[in-house]
Amino acid sequence: MRIAYLDCFSGISGDMFLGALLDAGLPPKLFEETVTALNIGAVLEISRVNRSGISATKVDVIVDGEKDSPRESRAGAPAPHEPAHGHEHHHGEGHHRDSHAHQHPHGRGLTEIREIVQHSKISDQAKATAIAIFEKLGAAESKIHNVPIEKIHFHEVGAVDALVDIVCAAVGADALRVNEFVCSPLNVGGGTVNCAHGTFPVPAPATVELLKGAPVYSSGPQAELVTPTGAAIVATLVKRFAELPAMKIEKTGYGAGSRDFPGHPNVLRITVGESTAEANAGEGARGTQVSQETISVIEANLDDLNPQVFGYVMDRLLEAGALDVFGTPIQMKKNRPGTLLTVLAQPEDADKLEHIVFAETTTIGVRSREEKRQVLARKWNIVSTRYGDVRIKIASLNGSVTNYAPEYEDCRRIAAEQRVPLKTVMQEAVQAYLRSEKR
Repeated sequence: MRIAYLDCFSGISGDMFLGALLDAGLPPKLFEETVTALNIGAVLEISRVNRSGISATKVDVIVDGEKDSPRESRAGAPAPHEPAHGHEHHHGEGHHRDSHAHQHPHGRGLTEIREIVQHSKISDQAKATAIAIFEKLGAAESKIHNVPIEKIHFHEVGAVDALVDIVCAAVGADALRVNEFVCSPLNVGGGTVNCAHGTFPVPAPATVELLKGAPVYSSGPQAELVTPTGAAIVATLVKRFAELPAMKIEKTGYGAGSRDFPGHPNVLRITVGESTAEANAGEGARGTQVSQETISVIEANLDDLNPQVFGYVMDRLLEAGALDVFGTPIQMKKNRPGTLLTVLAQPEDADKLEHIVFAETTTIGVRSREEKRQVLARKWNIVSTRYGDVRIKIASLNGSVTNYAPEYEDCRRIAAEQRVPLKTVMQEAVQAYLRSEKR
C-alpha cells in the first residue's frame, strides 16, 4: 500500500502543502493547468527558497500582478468591508500569505464555490475533495458563529489565492496516487493571531474546530503555524495520525512557509513510499493473515426518497470517510417498496456520517451498531500497460494470493484520457499483473 506521510513539525497551510507536493515530484504544469481551468484570473509563481538551511519549494499566487504579503506587514488589520461573520483567517501571522488583498467584493458563499469547482476542468475525484475541504471549513465557521452553513461567506477562503490553494491541493492529492495519507502530531505554534473579530490565541477558532481528534502541540516560533486551510486539508485527506510508519521511501518533498524562522525550518515535509509493514504481512511465512477490526454499521429505511438523490447521498458519505455504502431493496409497512441504506464506517466517523444521513435523506430515524469484521492482508502493486500505470490491489491468505483487481479510478481516468473502453484498460492491467507474477 502506497502511503504519504505529512510531517507537520512546523504546521501546515495550503501553500506549504502545494510546495511539498511539487518538491516530491509532481509537475508544475499540473497546478498551472488547474489554475487556468479555474478561470479566476490567477497565475502561480513557483520558486526555490531556503528555510533555516533547508531547501524547499515555495508557491505563491499572483493576482493582477500582485503577490499576497504576510499578515504582519499590514498589522493584521481586517479588510474594511468584512462583515461580522463568515471570515476565514486563512494564513496566520507571519507564516503564510494572507488573502485579504484579493477579496471577492462581498465574499463567496458555499453554493458559489461549489459551482466554480464543479465547472472547472479537473477530475471528478479532485472536485469532490476540493468541495469536501470547503465544506469542512464552512461547518467549522458555521459552528463558531452559529450561522447556517449556506449563509457563511468565505471572505478570505473565498479569495482567489485560497481557491487556488484548495483546488490545487485536491488535484495534487489525486495525482499523488497514494492509498492513504498519514499525519504526524501537528505543531500549531503559539502567540496570537489577528482575525476580523479581534485578536485570538493560536490556534485560531476555526483551526481548533477542524483539528478535533487530531494530536497537537505548541513549540518553537510564536506564530500561527497551522492555518484553517491547512487544518481543513488534514481533516479531509488524513485518516490516521501516527509517527512515521514503516515504509520503503520512494520520494520526499519540502514545502516552504513565507517566513524563515531562525533555528526552525519553516517547512512541511511529505514522504511517499510503500508500507513495508503491510508488504511484510503479505509475504509472511504462515499464519492466517486475517486481521480483525471493529466497525460501525449505520442503517436507515427509506421509502420516500427521490432515487436521484440516493446516488448523491452515497457520494457524500464516501467523501466523508465511509468505508462502504450500499442500498438493499426492502418491503416496508403499507406494502411500500423501499431501500435499506447501509453505511460501514470507522467508529470515530459514525457521528458525522449519521448527521449526513439525517441532513441528506428523508429518514427520521437511524440505527447504528458495532460489528467485528475480518480483513485479509492486502497490498498494492503498480503495473505498466500501454495506456499508463495502474494500481492492482492484491489480497492474500496464508501466503497465497486469493484476489486481485485493478484500481477502478486509475482505469477510469486512463480510459477517459486515452479515449479507449474502460473494460480494455482493466483487461490490460490484469494481463500485465499476471505477466509480472510469472517472472
